[in-house]
Amino acid sequence: MARRIRSSILETRTARLKLPQQRKPYFVTVASGIALGYRRLASAGSWNVRCADGKGGNWVKSLDAFADDHEDSDGSHILTFWEACDRAKALARGTDADAGRPSTVDEALTDYAADLVVRGAKAGNATHPRHHLTASLLSKPVSMLTVKELRNWRNALLTDGVKASTINRMCKALKAALNLAASHDDRITNAKAWTTGLSAIPEDDDTGSNIVLSDDQRRDVVSIAYDEAITAPYGIDAERFGVYVEVHAATGARSGQIALLDVGDLHAGKEPKLMMPSSLKGKNRKTRTRKPIPIAPSLAKRLKALAAGRDASEPLLPMNSEGERWSSAEHRRPFAAAAKAAKLPDGATAYCLRHTAITRALLAGVPVRLVASSFDTSVAMIEKTYSKHIAHHGDEQMRRAVFDAAAPAAGNVVPMVR
Repeated sequence: MARRIRSSILETRTARLKLPQQRKPYFVTVASGIALGYRRLASAGSWNVRCADGKGGNWVKSLDAFADDHEDSDGSHILTFWEACDRAKALARGTDADAGRPSTVDEALTDYAADLVVRGAKAGNATHPRHHLTASLLSKPVSMLTVKELRNWRNALLTDGVKASTINRMCKALKAALNLAASHDDRITNAKAWTTGLSAIPEDDDTGSNIVLSDDQRRDVVSIAYDEAITAPYGIDAERFGVYVEVHAATGARSGQIALLDVGDLHAGKEPKLMMPSSLKGKNRKTRTRKPIPIAPSLAKRLKALAAGRDASEPLLPMNSEGERWSSAEHRRPFAAAAKAAKLPDGATAYCLRHTAITRALLAGVPVRLVASSFDTSVAMIEKTYSKHIAHHGDEQMRRAVFDAAAPAAGNVVPMVR
């Protein structure tokens, strides 16, 4: 039979009431890595548990019960020393679903990633914030998070130079993971910690992704992307990189969509086009579809030569001879070099080619619904994202509608009689 835990300072109410009052609990080890804590208060003291997290840290959680300092135990809200020991071990070890150990932030992110997979979404949304969270935050129970520490983490990212839009995306994913954890555990009642601490921060409208290029600027950056002097320092073939950038400029598709293009998606006939794979962005989008995007005959000729002799299921735009598909991590630096050589505005990224294509289509009078469909987005997102930028680039179109009272009347205009 296991020996009963003993503590000369905590096991009796007489001993506990002799202890000085203090905020820091008095702890006694009750099992390997588990300690029972007693906080001495002016009235009845309270019980909590401290447990090692296996990573050099620990977490502390209240047992939501008082000590039997002035009242007899009721087995629930008032506990004896030995009852508190049993509850502390059950809570730390998770011996049942109701009294299980509180989820840590790291576990909440893992559960959220699994939930995303079940729902047919990308689990990467859950892993992104994990790479930026400190070890102390990852190991902390969700129920103990505070507004201050989450806000300090968010603000530190901005200080470190992470873009506001990136921070907001990470905060959104982290909040979703914490909300999921709270929905599984009624003891997690501190949702204010992340709804307030991870609230969105203002995003700069003049970021590189919102730059609109002229036709000459687009031609320049595409031409320079084919220059070996630009790509050689990064070990990338100039022809492969050049056509990759040209497809960005020609289609306005996202980098992730372009990377998914297969040889069979090229239709290089009389009216050449690419069957562009859709993204899985947006709600309830689980199946990837393909839509035709017209391209110039000159680009179709380049792509046909690149695809010669390869199977329809192979990547149309391989990054290298091994057939690896492009990623933003691989194209970011060579594109920055090409943008600098082409004298594009500071901060221009490959995404500005998509932003330019959408903005130019809207200014050309293409119906918004057709623009949304062609560029794999929604009318609502078009209006939300581009309405605040398009006015800066539509001066010529708006000038045609300017009224000038001093202008001479046209010959066929008859003045109205008052």
